[in-house]
Order: sequence, then structure tokens, then C-alpha cells
Amino acid sequence: MNLNIKDLKAKYLSGETTVKEVVSSIFSKIEQTRDYNIWIYTLNEEELSFYLKNLEDKNIEDLPLYGIPFAIKDNIDLVGIPTTAACPEFSYIPKKSAFVVEKLIQAGAIPIGKTNLDQFATGLVGTRSPYGECKNSINKEYISGGSSSGSAVSVALEMASFSLGTDTAGSGRVPAAFNNLIGLKATKGVLSTSGVVPACRSLDCVTVFAKELDSIKEVFEIVNACDEEDIYSRVYEKVECEEKAKFSFAIPKKEQLKFFGDEEAKKLFEEAVKKFESLGGKAFEIDYEPFNESANLLYSGPWVVERFIAIKDVITKTPQIVEPTVRKIISGGENINAINYFESEYILKKNRKKAEKLFEEFEFMLTPTTGTIYKIEEVNNNPIELNTNLGYYTNYMNLLDLSAIAVPAGNRTNGLPFGVTVVAKNFEEEKLLSYASKYLGV
Repeated sequence: MNLNIKDLKAKYLSGETTVKEVVSSIFSKIEQTRDYNIWIYTLNEEELSFYLKNLEDKNIEDLPLYGIPFAIKDNIDLVGIPTTAACPEFSYIPKKSAFVVEKLIQAGAIPIGKTNLDQFATGLVGTRSPYGECKNSINKEYISGGSSSGSAVSVALEMASFSLGTDTAGSGRVPAAFNNLIGLKATKGVLSTSGVVPACRSLDCVTVFAKELDSIKEVFEIVNACDEEDIYSRVYEKVECEEKAKFSFAIPKKEQLKFFGDEEAKKLFEEAVKKFESLGGKAFEIDYEPFNESANLLYSGPWVVERFIAIKDVITKTPQIVEPTVRKIISGGENINAINYFESEYILKKNRKKAEKLFEEFEFMLTPTTGTIYKIEEVNNNPIELNTNLGYYTNYMNLLDLSAIAVPAGNRTNGLPFGVTVVAKNFEEEKLLSYASKYLGV
């Protein structure tokens, strides 16, 4: 069934289908795809009935997301449903939904369930979960990407019209690239993180996955409200975007691009650059080192302390319940001191200045979303190094306070997708959506 928001609403209006029929077809598909390890929890009939009854006396035209099914990463709260962050022993039942989830439900959306993730949102692979390795939607031998693994695959395999993920190091972009989706990582703080289990609280973002750009736009408009209860929430200072027939954009120098031996990915990126140039753009090579230097701070610098703080009781009192690779990464945060923090902050301050200057000169920066993709077996044999490779183009984003949208950019000969990311300054989501629309031809 086509779960496109616009198409689904049209079918509801015409009487061609009902919300109950759509939900029923989704649950049939959930049963057929259990081996993908997409879901940690799906709502039962009684739990769903509350959301279905809520729509009975509503006009379809009055609710922008009337009857639209969506999936929620299981580090984001849904009232009355367990939040596990992929750690069963950590599980709790929230008394209210996350701010963004409340906004979506008020708009008429129907939550289907909570999706699998790299435990405590620590990973870009989708394999670090006691609920099973989440499998790629195109080829089950390959990783789904993470940490928002189940959220991406649920949309790719048409069990949700859109889904919520989170993104601290790339978790809202990498799974988009690996499952042929669009992933929006808006400006830090624009989407509230109230009701989200923290990874790095000062950097965390809630993200949106969908197949269509129109769906991304519609969901973003609904959830980008300021939240007084979230100390990191920011008012969305919308920057109007002027459509330019001719524009310039930045790409990393050839010698700084990394594809980790994936020649097809390299070719697809070159084609993406040419496509933007055919649309009126001119690519300029820039020094990528400030972005790379910033990216390296995310796991080697003091921000690992935030991950430690987020699960301090768990990792100090019951470390055995934490997935081994996750435990190894987060445990390192206990030994980082204030000297490391300030040294790292000075580096970031320097690189933020460089980034600001770059985005004054160019409309946006274009990079691969990832340089390559790996099989599940490869990641299990070398979990940290390969995960680090996947973060080469993503880890700096929130540290430098930038916005980004990941979009599909073709397929390898084996059918696995490749994606690129359009990067802009904070609050420039309109620009991102405009250039993504131009690129995708929608």
C-alpha cells in the first residue's frame, strides 16, 4: 500500500480506504518482516483504539496528518508504552509523550510502535541491539545504518508514512542513505528533545525520515514549535530562501574525499555534483579539514562525557547490561577532564568561524552521506573502525551547529543505494528543502 501522506489523505477523503484498513495492512506487513528486527514494540488493538477513536469526530480536512501512520525510535517517549533505548533493563513507561510526538498526534497521526536502534543511540550501524541486528531494506546481508535503524527501515518497507529518529553523530542521515530515503536533520534545538533519552544532550536532534520531500516538509512544519520545557529548545528563525538560477556550492577537495575502496560510491558522488551543476550550480573544492577535525572530537573529545552522564547509573552499577561496544565507547567518558573540554571547545570555536565564512561564500556544501556501506558480518568483525568510517561526513554537524538534509543519489550495481547530504547554516531549512527539491526534481 502507498503510504504517501498526500495520497493517503486523498483516499480517506474519497472513501477509498479507512484508517482501520490502513493500520490492518501495516500489521500484516509487520508480521511478514519480523526477521528484519525493525520493531521493539508495536501497539496492540486496545492501545491503538485510543488514537483511532480520537479521529472519529474529526474532519479529515481539519487535521494535516489525519490517520497518517508513523514510527517512533525507541529512545523517544510515547505515553503508556515502554521506552527501552534498546536496553530492556533500562525500560520505563512514560507518563506523557515526547513534545514532538504530542504535536504529531494532535495533528491526527497514528503511532504504530517503537523501533529498534543501536543501544542508547550509540552507533551508525544498527547492529548494537539486544533486540537483534536491524537489516537493510534492500539487502538483508547489509547494515541498515543507525542508530535510527528501525525508524528508517519501517518507512522503507512501507509500515509507516514517516518516522522519527534522532541524530547526534549522523543517525538521522546514515540510515536514510542506506535505505533510499530522505532524512532531515534540522537545526539543533528546533525540534524539541523533551521526552527523548539523551545521548549527548547538548547536541541531540530529533529527525524525520520519509520517502517524499513533501512529507518531510509537512511533518517539519508541525513539529518545529518551541518547547518551554526543553532547555535546549530554540525558536525557529526561518530564513527565507531565494531561488537562484545560478549558484555556487562547496565540495571537499578530491584528496580529502574518502570512499574506503567503494569506487561505485565515488562515481555516484561525482554524478551528484554534475547533476547540481546541470541545475545551475558551480562546484568549488574547499578544505574539508576543519569539518574533519571537528568530527574527530565527537568520540575522542569531551562530548563522550555526556553519553556517560546520560546512563551513569546503568553503566556504573550494572555495566554488564550495556552492549559491549557501546559500553567500551561510553566508559571512556569517565576519565575526560575539564582541560580536555576547553581545549576541544577552542578547536570548535575556530572551526565554527571557518564554517560561517564558508557558508557566506557558498549556498551550501555537498558531501556523500557516507563513503561506503558494509555487510553486517563486516561490522561485527570490526565494529569501531567501520563505524568511524561511516561518520566521516556526519560527525561534525551538531558540533558546528549546522543543518542538513540527506537525499538519495542513485544505486550501485548490486542495488544498494547511495546518498548525498546538502549542508547549510543553522535555520536554513528552507534553503535545504529548496535545493533538495531542485535536485530530486519535485
